[in-house]
Amino acid sequence: MSTETAREGPEIPVAPPEAVLPAVRAPADLAWTIVQMRAGERITVNEGLIAAYQAASSPHSIRALKSDVEAFDAWCRRNNRIALPATPETVADYLDARAGKGSRPASLSRYKASIAKIHQLLELKDPTPAPLVKLRLQTVRREKGAAQKQARPLRFKGPVRDVERDKARGLNIRALLESCGEDLPGLRDRALLSAAYDTGLRASELVAVAIEHIEEAIDPEARLLQILRHKGDQDGEGATAYLSPRTVAAIAAWTEAAGITTGPLFRRVQVRRYKARAAVRGRPIDSISGRETWDLRKTLSKPAVKARVEYDIGTVALHPGSIGPIFRSIIGRAFDRGALPDLTADDLARLLKGISAHSTRIGLNQDLFASGEDLAGIMDALRWKSPRMPLAYNRNLAAEQGAAGRLMAKIG
Repeated sequence: MSTETAREGPEIPVAPPEAVLPAVRAPADLAWTIVQMRAGERITVNEGLIAAYQAASSPHSIRALKSDVEAFDAWCRRNNRIALPATPETVADYLDARAGKGSRPASLSRYKASIAKIHQLLELKDPTPAPLVKLRLQTVRREKGAAQKQARPLRFKGPVRDVERDKARGLNIRALLESCGEDLPGLRDRALLSAAYDTGLRASELVAVAIEHIEEAIDPEARLLQILRHKGDQDGEGATAYLSPRTVAAIAAWTEAAGITTGPLFRRVQVRRYKARAAVRGRPIDSISGRETWDLRKTLSKPAVKARVEYDIGTVALHPGSIGPIFRSIIGRAFDRGALPDLTADDLARLLKGISAHSTRIGLNQDLFASGEDLAGIMDALRWKSPRMPLAYNRNLAAEQGAAGRLMAKIG
Protein backbone atom coordinates (compact mmCIF):
# COMPACT_ATOMS: atom_id res chain seq x y z
CA MET A 1 0.00 0.00 0.00
CA SER A 2 1.21 3.48 -0.81
CA THR A 3 2.66 5.48 2.05
CA GLU A 4 2.10 8.81 0.32
CA THR A 5 0.12 11.33 2.36
CA ALA A 6 -1.85 14.21 0.93
CA ARG A 7 -2.66 17.31 2.89
CA GLU A 8 -6.12 15.92 3.71
CA GLY A 9 -4.84 12.46 4.64
CA PRO A 10 -3.61 9.17 3.13
CA GLU A 11 -4.71 8.03 -0.30
CA ILE A 12 -6.32 4.67 -0.93
CA PRO A 13 -4.59 3.21 -3.99
CA VAL A 14 -6.19 1.00 -6.62
CA ALA A 15 -6.36 -2.55 -5.30
CA PRO A 16 -5.50 -5.33 -7.76
CA PRO A 17 -7.99 -8.21 -8.02
CA GLU A 18 -5.78 -10.52 -5.96
CA ALA A 19 -5.26 -8.01 -3.15
CA VAL A 20 -5.97 -9.19 0.37
CA LEU A 21 -6.13 -7.52 3.73
CA PRO A 22 -2.65 -7.04 5.19
CA ALA A 23 -1.81 -9.28 8.13
CA VAL A 24 -1.42 -6.52 10.69
CA ARG A 25 -3.39 -5.62 13.76
CA ALA A 26 -5.71 -2.74 12.97
CA PRO A 27 -6.08 0.05 15.51
CA ALA A 28 -9.52 1.03 16.76
CA ASP A 29 -9.93 4.21 14.69
CA LEU A 30 -12.24 4.32 11.69
CA ALA A 31 -9.61 5.86 9.39
CA TRP A 32 -7.53 2.67 9.52
CA THR A 33 -10.53 0.59 8.49
CA ILE A 34 -11.18 2.88 5.55
CA VAL A 35 -7.65 2.82 4.16
CA GLN A 36 -7.71 -0.99 4.16
CA MET A 37 -10.81 -1.18 1.97
CA ARG A 38 -10.55 -2.36 -1.63
CA ALA A 39 -10.58 0.73 -3.82
CA GLY A 40 -10.96 0.99 -7.57
CA GLU A 41 -9.32 4.41 -7.82
CA ARG A 42 -7.10 6.62 -5.71
CA ILE A 43 -9.21 8.10 -2.96
CA THR A 44 -8.01 10.75 -0.53
CA VAL A 45 -9.10 10.30 3.06
CA ASN A 46 -10.05 13.56 4.74
CA GLU A 47 -8.80 12.70 8.21
CA GLY A 48 -10.31 15.86 9.67
CA LEU A 49 -13.77 14.83 8.48
CA ILE A 50 -13.32 11.29 9.83
CA ALA A 51 -12.12 12.63 13.18
CA ALA A 52 -15.08 15.01 13.35
CA TYR A 53 -17.49 12.16 12.65
CA GLN A 54 -15.93 10.00 15.38
CA ALA A 55 -16.08 12.86 17.89
CA ALA A 56 -19.75 13.47 17.10
CA SER A 57 -20.79 9.80 17.22
CA SER A 58 -21.25 7.34 20.05
CA PRO A 59 -18.71 4.50 20.43
CA HIS A 60 -21.50 2.04 19.64
CA SER A 61 -22.29 3.80 16.34
CA ILE A 62 -18.61 3.79 15.34
CA ARG A 63 -18.22 0.09 16.18
CA ALA A 64 -21.33 -0.73 14.17
CA LEU A 65 -20.09 1.25 11.16
CA LYS A 66 -16.65 -0.37 11.32
CA SER A 67 -18.17 -3.83 11.56
CA ASP A 68 -20.54 -3.23 8.64
CA VAL A 69 -17.95 -1.78 6.25
CA GLU A 70 -15.40 -4.48 7.13
CA ALA A 71 -18.00 -7.15 6.32
CA PHE A 72 -18.85 -5.39 3.04
CA ASP A 73 -15.17 -5.09 2.10
CA ALA A 74 -14.54 -8.77 2.89
CA TRP A 75 -17.46 -9.79 0.65
CA CYS A 76 -16.16 -7.56 -2.15
CA ARG A 77 -12.71 -9.18 -1.94
CA ARG A 78 -14.16 -12.69 -2.00
CA ASN A 79 -16.31 -11.84 -5.01
CA ASN A 80 -13.73 -9.72 -6.89
CA ARG A 81 -15.75 -6.52 -6.47
CA ILE A 82 -14.66 -2.98 -5.70
CA ALA A 83 -15.82 -1.58 -2.36
CA LEU A 84 -14.83 2.06 -2.92
CA PRO A 85 -16.54 3.55 -4.76
CA ALA A 86 -19.17 0.82 -4.93
CA THR A 87 -21.62 0.54 -7.80
CA PRO A 88 -25.37 0.10 -7.22
CA GLU A 89 -25.02 -3.42 -8.65
CA THR A 90 -22.38 -4.30 -6.06
CA VAL A 91 -24.48 -2.96 -3.18
CA ALA A 92 -27.61 -4.70 -4.42
CA ASP A 93 -25.80 -8.03 -4.86
CA TYR A 94 -24.25 -7.70 -1.39
CA LEU A 95 -27.62 -7.08 0.24
CA ASP A 96 -29.06 -10.04 -1.68
CA ALA A 97 -26.21 -12.22 -0.39
CA ARG A 98 -26.81 -11.14 3.20
CA ALA A 99 -30.55 -11.75 2.80
CA GLY A 100 -29.74 -15.23 1.50
CA LYS A 101 -27.85 -15.93 4.73
CA GLY A 102 -30.83 -14.93 6.85
CA SER A 103 -30.42 -11.19 7.44
CA ARG A 104 -33.72 -9.46 8.11
CA PRO A 105 -34.86 -6.30 6.28
CA ALA A 106 -34.02 -4.11 9.30
CA SER A 107 -30.44 -5.42 9.28
CA LEU A 108 -30.16 -4.94 5.52
CA SER A 109 -31.28 -1.33 5.93
CA ARG A 110 -28.50 -0.82 8.45
CA TYR A 111 -25.91 -2.33 6.12
CA LYS A 112 -27.11 -0.06 3.33
CA ALA A 113 -26.91 2.98 5.63
CA SER A 114 -23.35 2.07 6.61
CA ILE A 115 -22.27 1.78 2.99
CA ALA A 116 -23.88 5.15 2.32
CA LYS A 117 -22.14 6.72 5.34
CA ILE A 118 -18.67 5.53 4.34
CA HIS A 119 -19.15 6.99 0.85
CA GLN A 120 -20.35 10.27 2.32
CA LEU A 121 -17.35 10.47 4.66
CA LEU A 122 -15.04 9.96 1.68
CA GLU A 123 -17.02 12.47 -0.38
CA LEU A 124 -17.81 9.80 -2.97
CA LYS A 125 -21.06 9.37 -4.87
CA ASP A 126 -23.47 7.38 -2.70
CA PRO A 127 -24.64 4.27 -4.63
CA THR A 128 -27.44 3.35 -2.23
CA PRO A 129 -30.24 5.69 -3.49
CA ALA A 130 -30.13 3.99 -6.89
CA PRO A 131 -33.45 2.42 -7.99
CA LEU A 132 -31.79 -1.02 -8.27
CA VAL A 133 -30.83 -1.02 -4.56
CA LYS A 134 -34.28 0.18 -3.48
CA LEU A 135 -36.06 -2.43 -5.60
CA ARG A 136 -33.90 -5.28 -4.32
CA LEU A 137 -34.64 -4.26 -0.72
CA GLN A 138 -38.32 -3.96 -1.53
CA THR A 139 -38.25 -7.50 -2.90
CA VAL A 140 -36.73 -8.81 0.34
CA ARG A 141 -39.35 -6.99 2.39
CA ARG A 142 -42.11 -8.55 0.33
CA GLU A 143 -40.63 -12.04 0.73
CA LYS A 144 -39.64 -11.87 4.40
CA GLY A 145 -41.79 -9.09 5.81
CA ALA A 146 -40.35 -6.03 7.48
CA ALA A 147 -41.48 -6.79 11.04
CA GLN A 148 -38.64 -7.30 13.50
CA LYS A 149 -38.66 -10.15 15.99
CA GLN A 150 -39.57 -8.65 19.34
CA ALA A 151 -38.00 -9.69 22.63
CA ARG A 152 -40.42 -11.30 25.09
CA PRO A 153 -41.63 -8.73 27.63
CA LEU A 154 -40.87 -9.03 31.33
CA ARG A 155 -43.89 -7.42 32.96
CA PHE A 156 -44.09 -6.75 36.68
CA LYS A 157 -47.10 -9.01 37.31
CA GLY A 158 -46.79 -11.01 34.12
CA PRO A 159 -49.50 -11.27 31.44
CA VAL A 160 -52.33 -9.70 33.46
CA ARG A 161 -55.15 -7.47 32.23
CA ASP A 162 -55.34 -5.14 35.24
CA VAL A 163 -51.84 -4.28 36.45
CA GLU A 164 -53.16 -2.87 39.71
CA ARG A 165 -55.75 -5.43 40.86
CA ASP A 166 -54.84 -8.73 39.21
CA LYS A 167 -52.58 -11.20 40.97
CA ALA A 168 -49.18 -11.87 39.45
CA ARG A 169 -49.04 -14.93 37.20
CA GLY A 170 -46.83 -16.60 34.63
CA LEU A 171 -43.40 -15.14 34.09
CA ASN A 172 -43.39 -12.00 36.23
CA ILE A 173 -40.78 -9.70 37.71
CA ARG A 174 -42.33 -9.72 41.18
CA ALA A 175 -41.67 -13.45 41.55
CA LEU A 176 -38.19 -13.11 40.08
CA LEU A 177 -37.23 -10.40 42.58
CA GLU A 178 -38.57 -12.40 45.51
CA SER A 179 -36.64 -15.49 44.43
CA CYS A 180 -33.24 -13.76 44.20
CA GLY A 181 -30.94 -15.02 46.93
CA GLU A 182 -29.43 -13.06 49.80
CA ASP A 183 -25.85 -13.82 48.77
CA LEU A 184 -23.84 -11.31 46.74
CA PRO A 185 -24.89 -12.59 43.30
CA GLY A 186 -28.53 -12.61 44.40
CA LEU A 187 -28.36 -9.09 45.82
CA ARG A 188 -26.69 -7.83 42.62
CA ASP A 189 -29.26 -9.54 40.41
CA ARG A 190 -32.22 -8.19 42.43
CA ALA A 191 -30.90 -4.62 42.22
CA LEU A 192 -30.10 -5.02 38.50
CA LEU A 193 -33.49 -6.44 37.52
CA SER A 194 -35.43 -3.97 39.65
CA ALA A 195 -33.54 -0.97 38.27
CA ALA A 196 -33.86 -2.26 34.69
CA TYR A 197 -37.64 -2.46 35.02
CA ASP A 198 -38.05 0.90 36.79
CA THR A 199 -36.02 2.82 34.24
CA GLY A 200 -36.49 0.87 31.00
CA LEU A 201 -32.80 1.37 30.31
CA ARG A 202 -31.13 -0.45 27.44
CA ALA A 203 -28.22 -2.76 28.28
CA SER A 204 -25.50 -0.23 27.40
CA GLU A 205 -27.27 2.44 29.45
CA LEU A 206 -27.87 0.13 32.40
CA VAL A 207 -24.23 -0.89 32.79
CA ALA A 208 -23.20 2.78 32.58
CA VAL A 209 -25.05 3.61 35.83
CA ALA A 210 -22.72 4.78 38.59
CA ILE A 211 -23.33 5.51 42.26
CA GLU A 212 -22.76 9.19 41.56
CA HIS A 213 -25.72 9.26 39.16
CA ILE A 214 -28.27 8.53 41.90
CA GLU A 215 -29.84 11.59 43.55
CA GLU A 216 -32.47 12.30 46.19
CA ALA A 217 -36.12 12.65 45.20
CA ILE A 218 -39.11 14.38 46.79
CA ASP A 219 -40.20 10.98 48.14
CA PRO A 220 -37.55 10.24 50.80
CA GLU A 221 -37.69 6.51 50.02
CA ALA A 222 -37.32 6.93 46.25
CA ARG A 223 -34.42 8.24 44.18
CA LEU A 224 -33.78 9.85 40.81
CA LEU A 225 -31.30 8.43 38.34
CA GLN A 226 -29.44 10.86 36.12
CA ILE A 227 -28.92 9.26 32.70
CA LEU A 228 -25.93 11.03 31.20
CA ARG A 229 -26.52 9.73 27.69
CA HIS A 230 -28.96 7.39 26.00
CA LYS A 231 -29.57 6.05 22.50
CA GLY A 232 -31.83 8.88 21.38
CA ASP A 233 -29.67 11.56 22.99
CA GLN A 234 -26.96 12.27 20.44
CA ASP A 235 -26.34 15.76 21.84
CA GLY A 236 -25.70 14.54 25.39
CA GLU A 237 -28.55 16.48 26.98
CA GLY A 238 -29.16 13.66 29.47
CA ALA A 239 -32.40 12.50 31.08
CA THR A 240 -33.82 11.52 34.46
CA ALA A 241 -35.47 8.25 35.49
CA TYR A 242 -37.38 7.29 38.61
CA LEU A 243 -36.11 4.63 41.03
CA SER A 244 -38.87 3.16 43.20
CA PRO A 245 -38.44 2.49 46.94
CA ARG A 246 -38.28 -1.22 46.01
CA THR A 247 -35.28 -0.58 43.78
CA VAL A 248 -33.65 1.84 46.23
CA ALA A 249 -33.78 -0.81 48.95
CA ALA A 250 -32.34 -3.44 46.59
CA ILE A 251 -29.50 -1.14 45.52
CA ALA A 252 -28.72 -0.25 49.15
CA ALA A 253 -28.54 -3.94 50.13
CA TRP A 254 -26.26 -4.72 47.18
CA THR A 255 -23.86 -1.81 47.61
CA GLU A 256 -23.55 -2.30 51.38
CA ALA A 257 -22.82 -6.02 51.04
CA ALA A 258 -20.39 -5.46 48.15
CA GLY A 259 -18.69 -2.44 49.74
CA ILE A 260 -19.37 -0.25 46.69
CA THR A 261 -19.30 3.47 47.47
CA THR A 262 -18.28 5.00 44.16
CA GLY A 263 -18.06 4.09 40.49
CA PRO A 264 -20.03 1.53 38.47
CA LEU A 265 -23.09 0.18 40.25
CA PHE A 266 -23.47 -3.17 38.50
CA ARG A 267 -20.31 -5.27 38.51
CA ARG A 268 -19.10 -8.81 38.01
CA VAL A 269 -19.35 -11.17 40.98
CA GLN A 270 -16.94 -14.10 40.78
CA VAL A 271 -17.90 -17.01 43.02
CA ARG A 272 -15.41 -19.55 44.36
CA ARG A 273 -16.89 -22.56 46.19
CA TYR A 274 -14.82 -24.84 48.40
CA LYS A 275 -16.07 -28.27 49.46
CA ALA A 276 -16.07 -29.45 53.07
CA ARG A 277 -13.28 -31.81 54.12
CA ALA A 278 -13.55 -34.31 56.94
CA ALA A 279 -10.96 -34.47 59.69
CA VAL A 280 -7.97 -36.75 58.97
CA ARG A 281 -6.21 -38.57 61.82
CA GLY A 282 -2.45 -38.79 61.58
CA ARG A 283 -0.97 -42.22 61.01
CA PRO A 284 1.63 -43.85 63.28
CA ILE A 285 5.06 -43.59 61.73
CA ASP A 286 5.52 -47.36 61.70
CA SER A 287 2.37 -47.75 59.58
CA ILE A 288 3.97 -46.08 56.60
CA SER A 289 4.89 -48.91 54.28
CA GLY A 290 8.16 -49.00 52.41
CA ARG A 291 6.14 -49.52 49.25
CA GLU A 292 4.61 -46.04 49.45
CA THR A 293 6.13 -42.58 49.20
CA TRP A 294 7.81 -41.61 52.45
CA ASP A 295 6.32 -38.38 53.79
CA LEU A 296 6.31 -37.38 57.45
CA ARG A 297 3.23 -35.20 56.81
CA LYS A 298 1.24 -38.45 56.79
CA THR A 299 1.74 -38.62 60.54
CA LEU A 300 0.05 -35.22 61.06
CA SER A 301 -3.64 -34.89 61.82
CA LYS A 302 -5.75 -32.52 59.73
CA PRO A 303 -8.78 -30.76 61.21
CA ALA A 304 -12.15 -30.78 59.47
CA VAL A 305 -12.75 -27.90 57.09
CA LYS A 306 -16.22 -26.50 56.57
CA ALA A 307 -17.56 -25.74 53.11
CA ARG A 308 -17.20 -22.08 52.24
CA VAL A 309 -17.92 -19.63 49.48
CA GLU A 310 -15.73 -16.68 48.56
CA TYR A 311 -16.72 -13.75 46.36
CA ASP A 312 -14.64 -11.41 44.26
CA ILE A 313 -16.34 -8.14 43.26
CA GLY A 314 -15.09 -6.57 40.03
CA THR A 315 -14.01 -2.96 39.78
CA VAL A 316 -15.46 -2.22 36.34
CA ALA A 317 -19.02 -2.27 35.00
CA LEU A 318 -20.67 -5.36 33.58
CA HIS A 319 -20.47 -5.81 29.82
CA PRO A 320 -23.76 -4.95 28.05
CA GLY A 321 -23.77 -8.43 26.53
CA SER A 322 -24.02 -10.00 29.98
CA ILE A 323 -27.42 -8.49 30.87
CA GLY A 324 -29.55 -10.88 28.80
CA PRO A 325 -27.79 -14.01 30.17
CA ILE A 326 -28.16 -12.67 33.73
CA PHE A 327 -31.91 -12.20 33.21
CA ARG A 328 -32.22 -15.74 31.83
CA SER A 329 -30.21 -17.09 34.77
CA ILE A 330 -32.50 -15.30 37.25
CA ILE A 331 -35.54 -16.85 35.55
CA GLY A 332 -34.01 -20.33 35.55
CA ARG A 333 -33.19 -20.17 39.27
CA ALA A 334 -36.65 -18.82 40.10
CA PHE A 335 -38.25 -21.75 38.27
CA ASP A 336 -36.00 -24.26 40.07
CA ARG A 337 -37.04 -22.75 43.42
CA GLY A 338 -40.73 -23.07 42.60
CA ALA A 339 -41.31 -19.33 42.32
CA LEU A 340 -43.10 -19.70 38.96
CA PRO A 341 -45.64 -22.43 39.82
CA ASP A 342 -47.93 -21.98 36.81
CA LEU A 343 -45.13 -22.58 34.29
CA THR A 344 -44.06 -26.00 33.02
CA ALA A 345 -40.55 -26.92 31.93
CA ASP A 346 -41.71 -26.65 28.31
CA ASP A 347 -43.16 -23.20 29.02
CA LEU A 348 -39.85 -22.12 30.54
CA ALA A 349 -37.78 -23.33 27.58
CA ARG A 350 -40.08 -21.51 25.15
CA LEU A 351 -40.09 -18.28 27.16
CA LEU A 352 -36.33 -18.19 27.71
CA LYS A 353 -35.71 -18.14 23.95
CA GLY A 354 -37.30 -14.70 23.76
CA ILE A 355 -35.73 -13.11 26.84
CA SER A 356 -33.08 -10.46 26.22
CA ALA A 357 -31.74 -7.33 27.88
CA HIS A 358 -34.58 -5.47 26.15
CA SER A 359 -37.29 -7.53 27.87
CA THR A 360 -37.62 -5.20 30.86
CA ARG A 361 -37.93 -2.16 28.59
CA ILE A 362 -40.71 -3.82 26.59
CA GLY A 363 -42.38 -5.04 29.77
CA LEU A 364 -42.43 -1.55 31.28
CA ASN A 365 -43.74 -0.16 27.99
CA GLN A 366 -46.64 -2.64 28.02
CA ASP A 367 -47.41 -2.12 31.72
CA LEU A 368 -47.59 1.63 31.17
CA PHE A 369 -50.07 1.13 28.33
CA ALA A 370 -52.07 -1.38 30.40
CA SER A 371 -52.26 1.06 33.32
CA GLY A 372 -53.87 3.68 31.09
CA GLU A 373 -50.94 6.03 30.51
CA ASP A 374 -51.12 8.01 27.28
CA LEU A 375 -48.58 7.75 24.50
CA ALA A 376 -46.95 11.10 25.29
CA GLY A 377 -46.30 10.05 28.89
CA ILE A 378 -44.89 6.68 27.82
CA MET A 379 -42.59 8.32 25.28
CA ASP A 380 -41.32 10.66 27.98
CA ALA A 381 -40.83 7.90 30.55
CA LEU A 382 -38.90 5.69 28.14
CA ARG A 383 -37.15 8.52 26.32
CA TRP A 384 -38.62 7.73 22.90
CA LYS A 385 -38.19 10.31 20.14
CA SER A 386 -40.83 8.72 17.91
CA PRO A 387 -44.12 6.91 18.68
CA ARG A 388 -43.25 4.09 16.27
CA MET A 389 -41.38 1.83 18.71
CA PRO A 390 -43.62 2.17 21.79
CA LEU A 391 -46.62 1.42 19.59
CA ALA A 392 -44.82 -1.56 18.04
CA TYR A 393 -43.95 -2.91 21.49
CA ASN A 394 -47.60 -2.59 22.49
CA ARG A 395 -48.93 -4.31 19.36
CA ASN A 396 -49.63 -7.71 20.93
CA LEU A 397 -51.08 -6.21 24.10
CA ALA A 398 -53.27 -3.85 22.08
CA ALA A 399 -54.70 -6.77 20.08
CA GLU A 400 -55.64 -8.64 23.26
CA GLN A 401 -57.07 -5.66 25.12
CA GLY A 402 -58.52 -3.83 22.12
CA ALA A 403 -62.14 -3.76 20.99
CA ALA A 404 -62.18 -7.29 19.53
CA GLY A 405 -60.35 -8.73 22.54
CA ARG A 406 -62.81 -7.14 24.98
CA LEU A 407 -65.80 -8.42 23.01
CA MET A 408 -64.50 -12.01 22.84
CA ALA A 409 -63.83 -11.96 26.58
CA LYS A 410 -67.48 -11.00 27.19
CA ILE A 411 -69.07 -13.56 24.88
CA GLY A 412 -66.75 -16.44 25.87
